[in-house]
Amino acid sequence: MILGGFFWLAVVLWIWALIDIFRLSKNSHESPGSWLLLIILFPVLGSILFFQIGKRRMKNSRKEFRSKFNPDFNKN
Repeated sequence: MILGGFFWLAVVLWIWALIDIFRLSKNSHESPGSWLLLIILFPVLGSILFFQIGKRRMKNSRKEFRSKFNPDFNKN
């Protein structure tokens, strides 16, 4: 019974990590490929490492909007 609880906890953690990777990869410069591979090969350990290291790194490498408009271009 306890093992069943740990199993379902691991499954929920794994699914949560996968969803979080795809959600964060939309706004991040960092590629989610290595995190996906780690989480698929080692579900529990990979998920824990992602939440401890990867999530923070992906949040800090957000894409910034840079307009092509240059207000100083036509100044004389």
